[in-house]
Amino acid sequence: QVPGMKEILLMGFYQPNEALCRFLVSAQQEFKIPIRYLQEYAALGTGGGIYHFRDQILSGGAEAFFVLNADVCSEFPLQEMLEFRQQHGDMHSFVILGTTANRTQALNYGCIVANAGTQEVQHYVEKPSTFVSEIINCGIYLFTPAIFQHIGEVFQRNQQELALEESSNGWQRAEVIRLEQDVFTALAGSGKLYVYKTDGFWSQIKSAGSAIYASRLYLNQYSKSHPERLAQNKPGGPVIRGNVYIHPTASIDSSAVLGPNVSIGEGVTVGAGVRVRESIVLHGASLHDHTCVLNTIVGWDSTIGRWARVEGTPSDPNPNDPYAKIDSETLFRDGRLTPSITILGCSVTIPAEVVILNSIVLPHKELSRSYKNQIIL
Repeated sequence: QVPGMKEILLMGFYQPNEALCRFLVSAQQEFKIPIRYLQEYAALGTGGGIYHFRDQILSGGAEAFFVLNADVCSEFPLQEMLEFRQQHGDMHSFVILGTTANRTQALNYGCIVANAGTQEVQHYVEKPSTFVSEIINCGIYLFTPAIFQHIGEVFQRNQQELALEESSNGWQRAEVIRLEQDVFTALAGSGKLYVYKTDGFWSQIKSAGSAIYASRLYLNQYSKSHPERLAQNKPGGPVIRGNVYIHPTASIDSSAVLGPNVSIGEGVTVGAGVRVRESIVLHGASLHDHTCVLNTIVGWDSTIGRWARVEGTPSDPNPNDPYAKIDSETLFRDGRLTPSITILGCSVTIPAEVVILNSIVLPHKELSRSYKNQIIL
């Protein structure tokens, strides 16, 4: 949707596999734009990766480029950020997307202090120990090629510091550059960095449990911008409550009740009397008659037997606080599994009449009984 968009580059430290290559090919065909994956030779940090591949980024003669962290979901107001940059600062200024968090949770993010009139960033602190600002960094940026000069200065400084220390792996450490701590902190107050504050939805996705919350945000967005994507109550169809997405190839019994916040994938089968709420059911899964699925991600090609109940505990932010964000819970607390959503890996078989509660089941498992608060390896 961004005019003049020429290319999309994915960067990561992961070895590209067959699934990623397949995804890149299908995405290129769908969006009619070149999409490439660039693999870092080591984990280079949020700034080191784009600096390492700066020649690839600049090869198309880009006037500007966006950098998006992969672990966030958002409305991605890219067009608005472009227009904002034209109105604020010069053509060589940079824009951070910001949003409002509550005072307590703001400490977990990069905090931005900006001029109320111009929105110029005057102060930037990553995960401060005391309250700095309620405006937080969303991990979505608009840069011009001039950013590489600032990242290059950090790289040179790192090299000089490493030359003083006799470190065996100095070559690697000099390349590790963090945009937030190393670049933004130095740029703040220089007249080159601005914040565009969005009122649209935004959330980080630090765990698999965040996916159900992210799905709710997107389904809610669809209800406003693309209502035709969502399922409607129709004669002879299942009962739909709230925002529900059903893939056209899915087979849903008319006595099933779905929603709110449910996404049903390709080729899924849902039997009679099934209840699904606050869940994602991935392609090829089968929910047999009278199953109950709540706060759960059902992996592809999994099967849940008749009268089984699969349930998790939601890890949503406080619904009464409009600025609350989702907490990045650890998997364990005090040596015990933190109650969260239930996750069934791919090709998991749940027998009839059992209860799976607050558990994570790894792929290709065939369970024989009920489980509670466990990771089943």
